[in-house]
Parts: sequence; C-alpha cells; structure tokens
Amino acid sequence: MTEPRRDAADAVPHFDDRFYAEFLTLLRWRRDVRGFDPRPVPDDELALALAACDLAPSVGNSQPWRFVSVADPARRAAVSESFRRCNAAALASQPDDRAGLYARLKLEGLDAAPIHLAVFCDEATTQGHGLGIRTMREMLRYSVVTAIHNFWLAARCRGLGVGWVSILEPEVVTAALNVPADWQLVAYLCVGYPRTPDDVPELEREGWQARSDGRGRLVER
Repeated sequence: MTEPRRDAADAVPHFDDRFYAEFLTLLRWRRDVRGFDPRPVPDDELALALAACDLAPSVGNSQPWRFVSVADPARRAAVSESFRRCNAAALASQPDDRAGLYARLKLEGLDAAPIHLAVFCDEATTQGHGLGIRTMREMLRYSVVTAIHNFWLAARCRGLGVGWVSILEPEVVTAALNVPADWQLVAYLCVGYPRTPDDVPELEREGWQARSDGRGRLVER
C-alpha cells in the first residue's frame, strides 16, 4: 500500500524573515578572497561545497560544469606564469594615478591557496539535448557560472574562501591542464581558509572602486 501524498503546501519550506536576514549576511561575507592561510582543507569540507553545484540551475538541465582539481606543481607553475605575464601587461596599461594602487593590490592567491580549481564548460555535452541553446549557446557557460556561485556560497558556509583569478590566458591554462578540446575555461578558483576574513570587498577597502548600491536593479522600458 502506497503512502498518502502530503498536501503540496505542507511540503514547501517556509523561509522566514530571520532566514532571509541570515541569507543576506552570507552574501555579504561571500568575498573574493586573495589572502589565504596555507593550512590544508579537509577533503570532506571541499566535497560538501562541491555538492552544492549539483543544485545549480542549468539550461536544458545540461549541467555542463566540469571542475578540475589542479594539484600538479608543473601545471600550477604554468598557470602562475600566465598570471604574471597578464598582470605585468595590466599594470603597464594603468594610468599614472592608478598604477601605484594597482601594484599594491594582491590580485591572486595562487601561491598560498592550498586548492586550485579550474572550472570549464563542456560545450559538447549531450545532456539536455540542446534545449535552450539554439539561439543563445552562451547559456551553457552562464549555467557554469551558477554552479560556481553555488559552490562559492557553500564554501563560505564551511568557513572557506574563494578567489576567482581572471587575469589569465585561457588557452594557456587549457593546454597546461590537458582537458578535452570542447571544454572552455570559465573560471580559475583559489580555495582555502581566508587569512583575514572581511565582509567588505578588498577593492573597496583599498580604494579602487566603491560599490554602487541599487545600480541596474530595475530598469523600466
């Protein structure tokens, strides 16, 4: 005999004002971390954060994200060298009134972070049967970003920090990691325990750029 179904209303959780306030606190403390404590991260803590990726939305339920753990020293060195080249070029392009501040910013955590994750989009995935990408194929990569955001929030819940390194050459990173040709790099993440946790973005603390509250929140046409 089958169990009677619960009323649908009873199965829906209630997220009250207290939960919402705590959720906003989590969002504030989800910072782009650049300074890491080098102590190792237990495998089970990383696994818990990664499990949140499976709850991310994806176009056509394609789940095109592919997380690659970069532990090999030679592969890490290739990524770091790419960063140094790109960062030197970025510094040279800064106007005089910005160059000094840019040089003082620590724009990566590649040296200290115990965990490196390269996140790719599998552009050739057959999961999802192509639903939703005929006119906007970039939705596959947008789906990967949602998984990254889920991971980032879950990592913060476990006391971990995440830094997204974007000053890189995607083709160099892809070649160094020897991944399938159809995998496109979306993010390179440094993961570990933050050296100095803070709920204010580092670029804001250092005077690079203040956050603009409400900009683009709702535009009517």
